Amino acid sequence: MKTANILIVDDEPYNLEIISEYLDDCDYQLSTAEDGTSALELMEQEPTKFDVILLDRMMPGMDGLEVLKKMQIHSVLCHIPVILQTGMANKQDIIDGLNAGAYYYLTKPFEGEMLLSVVKTAVRDRDAYKELQKTLLSGQKMLGNMESSSFRYQLLDEARAIATLLAGACPDPGKVVTGLSELLVNSIEHGNLGIGYEEKSALLAAGVWENEVNQRLQQPGYRDKYATVDFLRTDEVIEITVVDQGLGFDWQKYMQFSPERVLDNHGRGIALANALSFSRLEYKGVGNEVTARIELGPASANTAHS
Repeated sequence: MKTANILIVDDEPYNLEIISEYLDDCDYQLSTAEDGTSALELMEQEPTKFDVILLDRMMPGMDGLEVLKKMQIHSVLCHIPVILQTGMANKQDIIDGLNAGAYYYLTKPFEGEMLLSVVKTAVRDRDAYKELQKTLLSGQKMLGNMESSSFRYQLLDEARAIATLLAGACPDPGKVVTGLSELLVNSIEHGNLGIGYEEKSALLAAGVWENEVNQRLQQPGYRDKYATVDFLRTDEVIEITVVDQGLGFDWQKYMQFSPERVLDNHGRGIALANALSFSRLEYKGVGNEVTARIELGPASANTAHS
């Protein structure tokens, strides 16, 4: 069974062939397009078909950035991870791609191992997004009048379930749930369990990140730690505050997308939450407390769904 549907977009047939060969043994369903216009047509014909877009930046006619910009204004396509592949590797070019919505980057020439790593990361993130959306759709839909609530949690499954529940009380739950899940999971792995950036990189590369988290949760020194999340609604704003019992972290450098980390197998979650999920994200002190704010317009003050 194919695990993900990937669209490869490149104006060079040879590049399409090489990339397809690299990915052919990974159980992905592969489709190709030789220009931006035909790629966008394929996506618009079946907006839910593709899980990842591997997009060349420099193409005649509609280039990769133009495709990205059109995807960002589409209600479905804007959620598909895009890996921008390009020979333009200076910092400003990468920033331009990030600002256009490409949160995954691949610079030419690249090794097959790097290609597989970036695609695997994008597929993993897409799977997590789809799972959260599925859970959200099957959950409660009558939470629009909830004014306040508090939860205490320790486990990854608890964090994801609470994120889904609280997102259902927000005006745009599909947008909120991804960022909120990121904050709650971070409070466990980085906060209470002290798993640092480089350690998580290695655990993900080995495919044992979640196993390590669950094992560490059973160990002395960790098993009694918990995190809390508080939800408060007023007529003007929803505030969701997450507090863990960890030592904190250098949160400032993760609030924006970083050109230095675009090739890493994680590290986008807080920046995505800050840019896409909430009106405002504010960390306090050493970083073990964060408040997400969602501004409420006149139409959303009394209902959770627009």
